[in-house]
Amino acid sequence: MSINRRLAATTARLLPGQKQSGGSGRVLEAALKLFAERGYAATSVRDVAAAAGVKPATIYAHYPSKEHILAELCRVGHEEQYRSVRTAVLASGGAPRDQIVAYVRAHVGFHTTYPMLAVVSNSELHVLGDELGAATFVLRRQSEELMQDIVKRGIDGGAFQVADPWLAVAAIGGMGLRVAYWFSPAYKLSAKQVADGYAEFALRLLAAGSDGKAGKGGSR
Repeated sequence: MSINRRLAATTARLLPGQKQSGGSGRVLEAALKLFAERGYAATSVRDVAAAAGVKPATIYAHYPSKEHILAELCRVGHEEQYRSVRTAVLASGGAPRDQIVAYVRAHVGFHTTYPMLAVVSNSELHVLGDELGAATFVLRRQSEELMQDIVKRGIDGGAFQVADPWLAVAAIGGMGLRVAYWFSPAYKLSAKQVADGYAEFALRLLAAGSDGKAGKGGSR
């Protein structure tokens, strides 16, 4: 009998730094897999403890509550996404066309490399209160503002042509988020091919011509 899964990925993958942090790393990895597959609300601290191979009391030695575990996963996920896109953009040169390609490739690359982390840090973010979510909200805003700046400069310089810059940013960012749900190493295209394809989609959405000038199909 087939099982309907929330996402294609079957392995929880944390960043190397978190994996090396001993007991807290095991707790995070166990929680990540459960939150990704079941959802935060359907996962108890006892579930996390059982999956991590520890007693529930051990969980509280590392994290005061289940929400603190989620807050750490959301922070780690958004921190890595922002680091990835910012590093890629800085290395791409100053042209908005090159920068948006670099941004989208890195954005999609994060979602294919860490799909469970991406799903949890985005789909469960709404659970966090203002205090526990503060660091993540800042990182999310910085990532969005980085893309907004690229798109705005592209429009001002004639490289992009869209009626609503924010709508374009939301569309490009949103289509990248969905990759985490369906991508797996078994997919017919490699992660790099998927990232390249999405970068091309972004250029088309922004009506960017191959010469760096806005294409004829853009909104007016």
